[in-house]
Amino acid sequence: MHENFTCYERVEALGDTDSYATRLRDYDHSGRDQVQWVIDRLRSDPLTRSATITTFQPLTDASYIPCVSLLDFFLIDDVLHLSCYAHSIDFGAKGFGNLVELASLQEEIARDVVCAVGTLTMIIKSAHVYESDFAYMNGVLSTQRDLD
Repeated sequence: MHENFTCYERVEALGDTDSYATRLRDYDHSGRDQVQWVIDRLRSDPLTRSATITTFQPLTDASYIPCVSLLDFFLIDDVLHLSCYAHSIDFGAKGFGNLVELASLQEEIARDVVCAVGTLTMIIKSAHVYESDFAYMNGVLSTQRDLD
């Protein structure tokens, strides 16, 4: 997941689609850095409720729709909050990685806006684990029970 959020290479495993890095920092290969746009928007208007960006590129996303599609940043009392919408999250293989990378992005924006980091809320239409990941997930859950 880290590579998907930091490298601009196409993601072969997803049908050679654009990475999240491209979608967020070079939207549709247009040079539009949405992350910088959010930073600039929050700096210029800390009360804005429209520092919202998308990873969906409707002109090129024909067969693949990115799981994390909408990122909405907002400030309350100099604390940056992030609400995300995902149509689908695979918690067997990618869920934790998505959360870590989204938190990292939130921290980056908070650092540039010079504010504290607040909540990260995910709204997920379909949270699932694929059958091929059951053994792995059972191991993770068993380890967690052993820690309690």
